[in-house]
Amino acid sequence: MQKAYITALYSIMQKDRGVLSLLSDSGTDYDLMMARDFPKQCFNFGISEQNKVAAASGMAKMGKTPFVYTTGSFLAYRAYEFIRDDICFQRRNVKLMGMGMGMGMGAWSTLGASHHTTEDIAALRALPNLTLISAATPLELARCVWAAYETDGPVYVRLGMSGEEELYDETYEFKLGKPVTLSEGHDIAIFSTGTITAETVHAAERLRVDGVSVKVLNVHTLKPLDKDDLIAAVNGLSKVFTVEEHNINGGLGGAIAEVLAGAGIGIPLMRIGLNDSFAKGYGTTAEVRKLNGLDREGIYAQIKQNLN
Repeated sequence: MQKAYITALYSIMQKDRGVLSLLSDSGTDYDLMMARDFPKQCFNFGISEQNKVAAASGMAKMGKTPFVYTTGSFLAYRAYEFIRDDICFQRRNVKLMGMGMGMGMGAWSTLGASHHTTEDIAALRALPNLTLISAATPLELARCVWAAYETDGPVYVRLGMSGEEELYDETYEFKLGKPVTLSEGHDIAIFSTGTITAETVHAAERLRVDGVSVKVLNVHTLKPLDKDDLIAAVNGLSKVFTVEEHNINGGLGGAIAEVLAGAGIGIPLMRIGLNDSFAKGYGTTAEVRKLNGLDREGIYAQIKQNLN
């Protein structure tokens, strides 16, 4: 996803010289290429996420469009007050790019929960004026970057960095706020968000082999939620499941529960994710997912047990 992000941002910066790239000690070949080609549009703040967000607010005040790119756990948590007061409260046109959503930190996943981003949805969707997006695939992320650029106001985009599987082809059209139906079914619905969506798709395939008709939806926009689409998606179904690489408290599951309860829909809902806990264990993204029951086998097993 990092390559997809840099490629999309490069095209935007080429088109609009008011777009800026703000980094924190990033040093990939793509970053160096951007700094070489757009030296007046690239700024490396080092490990100072709060200062970077505050500076981005000032840049936006002067008519620029800063893209703030850094590790999600440091951006969403360490700089939370600055996101709240300097970006959201002021309605600044700043784009916040949190890399390594969930436990998907690539090689850095081995560092454990301190580098995981598994509570950010709950924290960020409470902030007024903030659009919150969670990309599932590299292609979707590229579309999200353009959507963020075209949206006037604060936007936070969650992205992975663990060689994510692609679920779409080049014809895919990203529509902000509109969940994507990946497969149709008439028994149950599974709502998923972020890079774990590919694992959810594979778990649904196993359920179909067992005779369960499964509808799978990718909820890429967590705020604003299209309530009408979500309500229509569960019409006539027996159960609803949510899958997220995040704490089930306040995340996608909480958001879906709020929509259903607000509409007076009493359909049973099971939230699959981290159950009021930090992720246990150390290892690659795939290994940590497996340890926490959030790989395709674990997701399948939890849904199957609930259905039985």
